[in-house]
Amino acid sequence: MFARLLSILTLTVLGLAATACAGLGGQGSLDGQGASRSELKRVILVSIDGFRWDYLERGVTPTLSRLAAEGASGPMRPSFPSVTFPNHYTLVTGRHPDHHGIVGNSFIDAELGRFSMAKTEPGWWNQAEPIWITVEKAGRTSATMFWPGSETEHDGVRPRYWRPYDKAVEGDARVDQILAWMDASPRPDFATLYFDIVDTAGHNHGPDGAETNAAMAEVDASLARLIDGLKARGLDDETVLIIASDHGMAATSPDRVMRLGDLVDPEAIDVLYSGAAVFLNPKPGREAEVEAALARRHAHGECWTKATIPSRLVLGSNPRVPAIVCAADVGWLFSAPGREVTRSGGAHGYDNAAREMQALFVAHGPGVARGRILRDLDSVDVQPLIGRLMGLAVPAGDGRREDTQVVTGR
Repeated sequence: MFARLLSILTLTVLGLAATACAGLGGQGSLDGQGASRSELKRVILVSIDGFRWDYLERGVTPTLSRLAAEGASGPMRPSFPSVTFPNHYTLVTGRHPDHHGIVGNSFIDAELGRFSMAKTEPGWWNQAEPIWITVEKAGRTSATMFWPGSETEHDGVRPRYWRPYDKAVEGDARVDQILAWMDASPRPDFATLYFDIVDTAGHNHGPDGAETNAAMAEVDASLARLIDGLKARGLDDETVLIIASDHGMAATSPDRVMRLGDLVDPEAIDVLYSGAAVFLNPKPGREAEVEAALARRHAHGECWTKATIPSRLVLGSNPRVPAIVCAADVGWLFSAPGREVTRSGGAHGYDNAAREMQALFVAHGPGVARGRILRDLDSVDVQPLIGRLMGLAVPAGDGRREDTQVVTGR
């Protein structure tokens, strides 16, 4: 895997080599510890929820396309299940969902109960340390704008600047909040920014809908506003933008639906969520019946017991993973009893190797090689890359240090 980022993302050694060397030794390369303040990069991590990698080819995102052409870019493999909360936490912890604990958008914890995307209590999120906590522990400053998990305290530590999620806040206002924090003292060394409208449009209108293209154009304009704001503050030459998504999107139809109630007695199961992926548990006493009915290949999808989930999906060891997990074939859906699919649209959650699930990755800024195309990047590689750019020793995860080895592009 060393060859992957070696061939895709090259960081200059002008002012960064000493930082990298200290980081490789496992020591925090902070001010006074092997690198001067001016040598350390500011990083802004931007998520465009549901932005499938090949959306870049549509010609509706001139700003993002320019950043990709001038920097390092390529499709990025999400973690399974390819849904929002698990993959956002993977991007900032460097761990697959099985290892950071947010195993789905909904799941059961034996002590805490049922998780929903509104949960912010620390117990849900403390199986891994997100990068903004690493930044704060290192004595530097972080800011988070609506990132999943960012409203939670870790061992008494929070981002210096943060806001609770509010879907009603429009994209330009989200950018303006980031820029306002850049005017504050202390100024953030690391920030996150989250856009959700591309995912919403993709669900409602499908990946090929005109509304989805319009949402992409709107986010692109907000990115231009961010870049202009950084330039106006003289921060563009010291800031790396990493723009990523959590997953792609596939077109769906009510004509491509498998009804769980046709496969197993609805009274025998407790469905946590359904769609492209399914999480469910058998009712007490009905485990053998449910396993016999579901744990096999079906016409347009497959279900596994927790113990038989394919190892390549890196899911099954965490106690929060349910007894039965299913993945529909791309474009198909499982529907739970009482949750019929009545219209066409878009979905994600499918096998993370599927072309339609590949996520966006673009890196642009000082020290990032120009015009590099990524061929085989995983979402777990983003957190260690941010650590390397910032000169931080980050907690060990599922990404490998050699994947983000610093090299000269000359």
